[in-house]
Amino acid sequence: MFIASLYNLKGGVGKTASCVNFAYMAAKDGYRTLVWDLDPQGAASYYFKANPTAKGNIKKIIEHNLHINDAIIPAEYELLDIIPSDMSSRKLDVLLESLHGSKKHFKNLLKQVASEYDFVFIDCPPGFSNVADNIFFASDAVLMPVIPTTLSIRTYEQVKAYFESKDMDLDKLMCFYTMVDSRKNMHNDTMQQLCKDKRFFEHYIPNLSDIEKMGIRNAPVEAFSPSGYATTCYRALWNDIKEGVLE
Repeated sequence: MFIASLYNLKGGVGKTASCVNFAYMAAKDGYRTLVWDLDPQGAASYYFKANPTAKGNIKKIIEHNLHINDAIIPAEYELLDIIPSDMSSRKLDVLLESLHGSKKHFKNLLKQVASEYDFVFIDCPPGFSNVADNIFFASDAVLMPVIPTTLSIRTYEQVKAYFESKDMDLDKLMCFYTMVDSRKNMHNDTMQQLCKDKRFFEHYIPNLSDIEKMGIRNAPVEAFSPSGYATTCYRALWNDIKEGVLE
């Protein structure tokens, strides 16, 4: 089982859209896939039309009052399951602190489904926290979407510095560009600058209307626009990621 988390220090960078599209493509490629929506906004759950089976499921899982399997529901796509977000996700940081702040909590929980899935995708809340530390420790790869702007470079450097300060494996951090507008010199220059850091994948996601339509369609882009340019871009990037993590 390979655990990939979608993370950024800030929101609004295409994190959830990428999580949803990668998970869908993994399942379509024949991999048994689980999405764990840990972002309190629940956008990944919304895209997959998934509602929790009961209130407070995430809290119950963390407290070991609910087996993780009992919170998993099937998505409407073959080989794809999801643990939907619920309102208890907002208090996860406090809950983990009360459990002595162990960074192994999520890793131990996911071991319970290790034989059932090939890929687990975690949609992370933004920010540095106990939740983030747990997710970083559990993940085999931390996939970080980056908009090619000056502030995004700063954010990327902050995340790298955080990994180093916590003695976390920096090789886990794998980045890709999102919301790219190739007509903007700043975007092109920033991408050229960051390409010197081998942490970025070659393919990127442009700023496209089909990605915005995911919220209207409640679906990954390939599900409603299989031959569209957004699907082509996500498919190329997903193939890059597969090659990078499964080599």
